[in-house]
Amino acid sequence: MTAAAPATLWRHLPNALTVLRMALVVPLAWLIRDARYDWAVVVAAIAGLTDALDGFLAKRCGWQSWLGGLLDPIADKLMLVTCFLTLGLVGAHPAWLTWLVVGRDVVIVAGAMAWHGLIGRIHAQPTHLSKLTTCVQILYVLMQLLHLSSWLDLPAHLLDVMIGLTAVLTAVSGLQYVVVWSGKALRWRKAGA
Repeated sequence: MTAAAPATLWRHLPNALTVLRMALVVPLAWLIRDARYDWAVVVAAIAGLTDALDGFLAKRCGWQSWLGGLLDPIADKLMLVTCFLTLGLVGAHPAWLTWLVVGRDVVIVAGAMAWHGLIGRIHAQPTHLSKLTTCVQILYVLMQLLHLSSWLDLPAHLLDVMIGLTAVLTAVSGLQYVVVWSGKALRWRKAGA
């Protein structure tokens, strides 16, 4: 094995961390479902650290790849959708919030698949609003898990505010995706006509 081989292997570390984050989805869902919230916080924190670390390594070391650009948002969506579904199942928040978050992501994924099938390879281009929405969704999930755990009892009105903020940002960013990508598709169609 040459000296370049280990260096080549290291460049796959961000993708390996992303796959690890995806693998943590099942235990996290199981812990939430079984009301083992202290451990759910630990697993969610590990998932968050792998997310931060894979992004840092990819950018800092130049280990970015098309696969990583695809897997990272999939891992984020998988983790968030699973958390919203399981928190909804245990009654931590209203069912409509779960369906709003899941519905937005279904629309985004369906749109990306349609684009890929009809137009060509899609390159993930999250908007600032989408990034803010994801951050608020993550913050809400962490706050809810901490509230349900034995570690921190947050005021109910604070969680209500976070539910409202999460809902508004989720709806608006979902609409933004539909408008922006529909416009791009129409421009592409007109250019090809």
